[in-house]
Amino acid sequence: MESNEIRSRFLKFFEARGHKIIPSSSLVPENDPSVLFNIAGMQPLMPYLLGEKHPSGKRLVNVQKCIRTIDLDDVGDNTHLTFFEMMGNWSLGDYFKEDAIKWSYAFLTDKKEGLGLDINRLYITVFGGSDNIPRDTESVEIWKSLGIPEHRIYFKSSKSNWWSAGLNSPAGPSTEMFYDLTGTLGDINQEQFEKAEEEQKVVEIWNDVFMVFRQEDGKVVGELPEKNVDTGAGLERITTVVQGKQSIYDTDIFLPVMEMIKNSSKNYDERHARIIADHIRSAVFLISDGVLPSNKDQGYVLRRLIRRAVMKGKKLQLPKDMLSEKIAAYYSDFYKKEYPEVSFLKIQETIRWEEHKFSQTLTDGLKEFEKGINPFILATTYGFPVELTLELAKEKGKNIDLEDFNKKMAEHQKLSQTASAGMFKGGLANHNEKTIRLHTAHHLLLAGLQNIVDKKIKQKGSNITEERLRMDFICDHKLTDEEKRKVEDFVNEKIKEKLGVVRREMPLAEAEKIGAEMEFGAKYPEIVSVYFIEDKNGNPISKEFCGGPHVKNTGELGHFKILKEEAVSAGIRRIKAILE
Repeated sequence: MESNEIRSRFLKFFEARGHKIIPSSSLVPENDPSVLFNIAGMQPLMPYLLGEKHPSGKRLVNVQKCIRTIDLDDVGDNTHLTFFEMMGNWSLGDYFKEDAIKWSYAFLTDKKEGLGLDINRLYITVFGGSDNIPRDTESVEIWKSLGIPEHRIYFKSSKSNWWSAGLNSPAGPSTEMFYDLTGTLGDINQEQFEKAEEEQKVVEIWNDVFMVFRQEDGKVVGELPEKNVDTGAGLERITTVVQGKQSIYDTDIFLPVMEMIKNSSKNYDERHARIIADHIRSAVFLISDGVLPSNKDQGYVLRRLIRRAVMKGKKLQLPKDMLSEKIAAYYSDFYKKEYPEVSFLKIQETIRWEEHKFSQTLTDGLKEFEKGINPFILATTYGFPVELTLELAKEKGKNIDLEDFNKKMAEHQKLSQTASAGMFKGGLANHNEKTIRLHTAHHLLLAGLQNIVDKKIKQKGSNITEERLRMDFICDHKLTDEEKRKVEDFVNEKIKEKLGVVRREMPLAEAEKIGAEMEFGAKYPEIVSVYFIEDKNGNPISKEFCGGPHVKNTGELGHFKILKEEAVSAGIRRIKAILE
């Protein structure tokens, strides 16, 4: 069974059980500054897990694009990736543990509707309890009722079986499903199971999270308004199991690329080849979602992935432009049906440009290296991967102070990881009052730009914190001082008029018909939430696809002020603004 069939079966299985299929969100989160990327399927659904009603109902299913770089050093083993597709189904205050577990088990083992996996190779872990939350004996009993022997069910600590999306988020205990890749383990005790997991003989293939609690600063402070279920199954790992492989890179997703690299390499190394295959796939999806190489935030991660792949390609002595011409082309074709936003020409141009730019960087960096080894300068000024610096230093018998390097790099640039606290304060995920006010001002700003500057202006991205809002938008020129003043006046006039802010749910087709603003390049479900800011006669000043939250009246906002307007890239401008 190929990966595309597995993805399709998953969606159909849960659709048949009352779940509405919703599209994947972009890899770049909208209005969630706590992370650089969507790192889990539940992340775009945070407001709904916190109690807001989802326009598509209480049962949802999708396959979400995700990026995680926290395990970057592990990429190249049998199971770790940077980009992955997370299959997930959710209950928002509807079914709970029993149905969630039974359906997970059914999809994994049923031969007709599911994947037909061997139940004798399944192992289960459940939450073993903490100081104030008891162990999850209820899940154990459900698993036993399905025929899983009790000696194959293991209690684990909160480090393994407690899930949250950060320090301030919904949270709860989980039960996880593992599969024996070898087919030889049979009945094993917990110690043997943990050893097998460490050796990647058993791998986690599914996780059911029972979200009951709310966390603040990493501590449980109360229960959520409703009990929710959030499940996740990595498509790539599931595919590995279904296809009977020992490694993700042996599946139909990666195998053609691995063979392509092997046949083209003059100095083949399996792990280097795997890193190239992973990193270029991640780059394909990042570029498709509007990320461009840069020295900060999402662009920094993309740049690092491409440059790391280039370095490995040089070690393997691959032909020039192979990454952009052949490998990126394969992935673009492989995913174009499922993800129409994947555009090969844009991807090819971006990777090729970065590859050529880095070739010069390598030359300049090597000259700097000869002057004296300073890994921080090499990394930040020349984009030199620290691993290359370490290798070169080792050849010369020199030591690198990695602790000092890591400290400086942590201050200089943060990579994507769960709850990268400190990067920004607040954020819509916490529904902070100041942030909500700025979110509504953000809608007025877009309306102001369209009214004053150009009606064709479209939002390209946003980031809203407790202190300020930031909007990226498509515009062909730098705003004049007069344009900025008039936009400010427009927003402040609408604030003084104390206009109502109203949320309405409607079919996607109707929302498009009435001209509701949507983020450029985003995908939306069949039923959408649209926020209207209306004048006293009910005429819309602003109408946008949006999950909220917002103030009820613009009179709550205060005085709007633009701090800065600048270029982000060709044709993309950025405004930073505050409320005083």
